[in-house]
Amino acid sequence: MRFPQNSVTAGREEGRPRIARLGAVAAVVALSLALTGCGASADPAAEPAGAATAAADRVEPLATAPEPQLPVTVRSADGAEVTITSADRIVPLTGSLSEIVFTLGLGGQVVARDITATFEQAENLPVVTRAHDVSAESVLSLKPTLVLADTTTGPAEAIGQIRDAGIALVVVEPAKELADVGRRITAVAEALGVKSAGDELRTRTESRIGAVQKTIPSRREGGKPRVAFLYLRGSASVYLLGGRESGASSLLEAAGAVDAGKASGLTKDFTAITSEALAKAAPDAILVMSKGLDSVGGVDGLVKIPGVAETPAGMDRRIVSIDDGVLLNYGPRTDRVLAGLVDQLYPKGGRGK
Repeated sequence: MRFPQNSVTAGREEGRPRIARLGAVAAVVALSLALTGCGASADPAAEPAGAATAAADRVEPLATAPEPQLPVTVRSADGAEVTITSADRIVPLTGSLSEIVFTLGLGGQVVARDITATFEQAENLPVVTRAHDVSAESVLSLKPTLVLADTTTGPAEAIGQIRDAGIALVVVEPAKELADVGRRITAVAEALGVKSAGDELRTRTESRIGAVQKTIPSRREGGKPRVAFLYLRGSASVYLLGGRESGASSLLEAAGAVDAGKASGLTKDFTAITSEALAKAAPDAILVMSKGLDSVGGVDGLVKIPGVAETPAGMDRRIVSIDDGVLLNYGPRTDRVLAGLVDQLYPKGGRGK
């Protein structure tokens, strides 16, 4: 998953076009990801942080694999009209797009993956990205009949080279919040010529998300918990606090929490962690990616970051950890992500209720 994203464009799988100019923070984060990776190895909704197993990092395809009804013509997010005549050899260029294709039941027709497609069913596919940039030569060597990208995919030259080779390439709008989950599924399903399967998956996913939300305790001492989303890559000394555009706000709000960074007035996607910023955010809990937590030495290392130990979350060591590969995908497994978040925020018998 490219992280963190939006204007920073290195994180959430979704965000502004990679074609756009990156800021200084984005460059540092992109470098850190190249060095440390951003894959996941567990299903965060299945068990508490640290207890999940690698076997849980799987997608759940629909019961019946659909038969694509092609040709279809769709409008790509970059404005192009694209006609798809075959879905026999599919190359999704982000992990979240791969997740949707596999969950629709067409994983057997996927011939390559982006480095961020970390779930078990995709792990043996050839990787066609270098760090987080697409290798047009690698993609074209696999003779794809359909390439799926989103506006974070780049560099622009690689996308242009693939399209100029006559390959059907569909760009999908990124997901920025929970409400985008269904739209993304529908867009991918229509491009694959499996609209009915898309409707089924969309209904299943939205129903499961709704079911998880019904499990959130209705009464909690002190009102809604304030949760700060921290992006950490200790090996590259990247320590960022998520703001309004980090991508986590919608997920936290769906879990009955308050995005502490957003509530404290941070309007950008991410800002460097400072004691002052953390004090203003005053989080009751801290949300991190599991690999990010590992990169700083676990909870013991996290509370050594300046300002963390002085927050209510740091004093209580109240840390919520979700796997990198799924946290902000906003796709078919978002219900599991939400369930993992809810389980950790409101443990049975804990003070979160």
